[in-house]
Amino acid sequence: MKVERMSKKELDVYCESIGILVKGKSKPALIKEANDFQRKIIDEARNNGTCLDLLKEKIGELADRFSLNLGEKIVARKEDMKKDDNSHYLIYRVLGISHKEGVLIDEYQNTGRFLYKYAGSFLEEAATICMFFANSEGGKVLVENTQGMRPKTFEIDFLNGNDAVELKWRDATTDGDHITKEHTRVKTIKSHGYKPIRVMFYYPQREQAIRIQETLKTIYKGVGGEYFAGDDAWEYIKNVSGYDLKSVLTEIADRRDKEGQDVQ
Repeated sequence: MKVERMSKKELDVYCESIGILVKGKSKPALIKEANDFQRKIIDEARNNGTCLDLLKEKIGELADRFSLNLGEKIVARKEDMKKDDNSHYLIYRVLGISHKEGVLIDEYQNTGRFLYKYAGSFLEEAATICMFFANSEGGKVLVENTQGMRPKTFEIDFLNGNDAVELKWRDATTDGDHITKEHTRVKTIKSHGYKPIRVMFYYPQREQAIRIQETLKTIYKGVGGEYFAGDDAWEYIKNVSGYDLKSVLTEIADRRDKEGQDVQ
């Protein structure tokens, strides 16, 4: 988890684990110290030629942590669902869905929400790690909304020099309001002197969602920004950071597949 997303309590625990004193320090101060600590480690790895190994180690640890947390969330939700009122299964049966099928549908629908959330957060954070390894001075930045009252600020996932990079694992929204908000966001970023760049690894497959993305692509290009999706997004991260994130993730996935086969 990126230190910016940690609660103060989580941040205290993390900082103590890497030898940073936390007593009497604010969250912003600890975030700075934690990032400085990571920059120092990366600089050392760069100097001794072990940067790629360290990157793989960090992303592997991130994958393990997300996998563990996801598993715990799914188990807990399944236990909670055992106490749910299932009287609505009557309507399922009327529509030709058996009680057994209804249980499975509800179970997958509930746990699927966790999977999508964790998959997105993991990939976006893994991409951030690659960019941080290439530019340890970059990172998340909040900018004041110059185009309206709400929201007060917009978040730049990674400010890489003058490039304001937004990282998305995928965006399947079909909500027209999404276009308005994104247009405001892009114009705000441009007004702060940054170049808006959208990097989305998986393109939506539904027609309406695809139309939304085509509109967003036009919005980005209209302000001199850039839009990368699908294979182009993976290539962008590789070109900008120097690290082949897709290859690293494929290596982790293949290892997990093998571990699963060994257990069976």
